[in-house]
Amino acid sequence: MNDYVEAWQCIGCGKIEAPQTCIGVCQDRKVEFVYAHEHELTIAQLAHARRQANALEAVVRRLASTNPRQDGWERSWRAMQALARSTLATIHGGS
Repeated sequence: MNDYVEAWQCIGCGKIEAPQTCIGVCQDRKVEFVYAHEHELTIAQLAHARRQANALEAVVRRLASTNPRQDGWERSWRAMQALARSTLATIHGGS
């Protein structure tokens, strides 16, 4: 629902008025604001997305750096699958 509120902000003193400019004493420029609760929600969603990305990056790094023995490919593959499943369950199940 990210609604923007258009207002006028003086480039000199910083005062804010809406929906129109003042009497002309100041020099106003149109600015846009978002509601604080929408901003806070967006910040929380960003933090959650970063946690998810970090968890997935850890799995990819482990996969990229793993070098199983000649006879251990299947065991390593299954361990990586288990790690991936666990990580997916964590990031989708718990915020």
